[in-house]
Amino acid sequence: MSDNRPWLKNYPTGIPANIDAEAYSSLVNLIEETFKKYPDSVAFSCMGKELTFEELDKLSTQFGAYLLSRGLQAGDKIALMMPNMLQYPIALFGALRAGLVVVNTNPLYTPREMEHQFKDSEAKAIIIAENFAANLEKIIDQTKIKTVIVTSIGELLGMLKGKMVNFVVRKIKRMVPSYNIPNTVTFNEALNQGKKFSLNGHQGLPNDVILLQYTGGTTGVSKGAMLTNKNLIANMLQIRSAMMPFLEENKEVALSPLPMYHIFAFTVNCLALMSIGSKTVLIVNARDLDSIVKAFKDNKITLMTGVNTLFNGLINNKNFRDLDFTSLRISVGGGMAVQRAVAEKWKEVTGCPLSEGYGMTESSPVVSVNPVDGSGRLGTIGLPLPSTDVRIVDEEGNPVAVGERGEIQVKGPQVMKGYYNRIEETNNTIRDGWLCTGDIGRMSDDGYFEIVDRKKDMILVSGFNVFPNEVEDVAAMNEKVLEVAAVGVPDEKSGELVKLFVVKKDKSLDEKELIAFCREHLTGYKVPKQVEFRKELPKTNVGKILRRVLRDEAKGDA
Repeated sequence: MSDNRPWLKNYPTGIPANIDAEAYSSLVNLIEETFKKYPDSVAFSCMGKELTFEELDKLSTQFGAYLLSRGLQAGDKIALMMPNMLQYPIALFGALRAGLVVVNTNPLYTPREMEHQFKDSEAKAIIIAENFAANLEKIIDQTKIKTVIVTSIGELLGMLKGKMVNFVVRKIKRMVPSYNIPNTVTFNEALNQGKKFSLNGHQGLPNDVILLQYTGGTTGVSKGAMLTNKNLIANMLQIRSAMMPFLEENKEVALSPLPMYHIFAFTVNCLALMSIGSKTVLIVNARDLDSIVKAFKDNKITLMTGVNTLFNGLINNKNFRDLDFTSLRISVGGGMAVQRAVAEKWKEVTGCPLSEGYGMTESSPVVSVNPVDGSGRLGTIGLPLPSTDVRIVDEEGNPVAVGERGEIQVKGPQVMKGYYNRIEETNNTIRDGWLCTGDIGRMSDDGYFEIVDRKKDMILVSGFNVFPNEVEDVAAMNEKVLEVAAVGVPDEKSGELVKLFVVKKDKSLDEKELIAFCREHLTGYKVPKQVEFRKELPKTNVGKILRRVLRDEAKGDA
């Protein structure tokens, strides 16, 4: 680790310069230690139903044993496709204890997106919420998936409450389209069957890949970042080290509105905070602000994570503003830039500072964070975590002087092993051990980092990566489209939104028709919100469309 880390002198008292990334040989070892340490404490809570660490230990053992009884073997891939609910941590820890590789999957994916991810990851099994099973039915025959476990939102909430929740979801809100997938089992059936089998705990090695977290990287199609035991353990310990001076072991109540399939909530909430005995309150749908208000009323929330759009929505919600925030001590924003106005208003409303962090899927994900006691600097991404090197380089890869702009590069034990089955793209992204983020930033002389420009083409919508190539490919499938370019434009609510520039092949094409077409094939946050038709698009002398020119024009018009 480099001695040239000027940020160390600004670390709050109690934060070490380095962590021991070799403290545990596997994530399972750390998890099982946590189960034994806090048996009677509540690990997760969802819609009023609580799950203790002892219960999580027991149920995840049963679930892991069931998976192996179905013929799955260590190293096989299993997709988890559900919103935040108690089934998620049970399935996650059960799969890991069985030696399987977890593939987190956004449940809002369209069949096309699901097919790509399941084929690319070579997934053999899936746990899926019934709301999304109809989409799985459409593409399952194109994949290697043979084991399908279907669950419902109410399945683990108790008989009476579970029936009521499922009735509302299925019959009143009609959120479960009909489907027909042979040989599925329910989550409870899997747990009951698992009681019949034993689980000889899988002992993994530090460099074993245990998670395929899909991302677009800096360009191109979605690809699986291979995260190892060492990567995830390191980032957990780094996060814990940065926060522990301000936390109380086995006493925190953490609100987790962001979905666990997103790497931010996965590592920070589901792993790091759980490992210190925190009670994690799961929110099924973060867009349902009423459910967050209720969670605050029902629990003495001490810590909350989220994205800028969520914090902004809450401070503009009267019911939220009227809450008692005396227990809330720490708020952390990630996934997208935290706007200064939002951070200031959050502090005014709650009395709690909002600290911005920074990371990437490829770094497990956290790279840096402002001190969570509020002593950091608004508008920056804070200080690198312990055992993390960050530098700014020019286009040739040479470090630049303090205060100068350049690409942010990261080195540390949390940096991924590479992209699954994509050696060339791995080599383009990790050079001499340095993760090339594609983000343009600068460092102050005391080690605070600031992002001054976005990745060249990536669009960030409410903390989710949208890659222009994918949106363009879908739009180009429309027979009335001749040429298309997708760019991100500023948006007050989501940070950025997707805008299409299109040259028509058929004059009858209009904005409404094209947006509706894209909605059939893309997750909601990827769907273009604006379309501008042009006679031609700006290009280089070799014919490459200049997204940069269009992006600059779009921002100028905003």
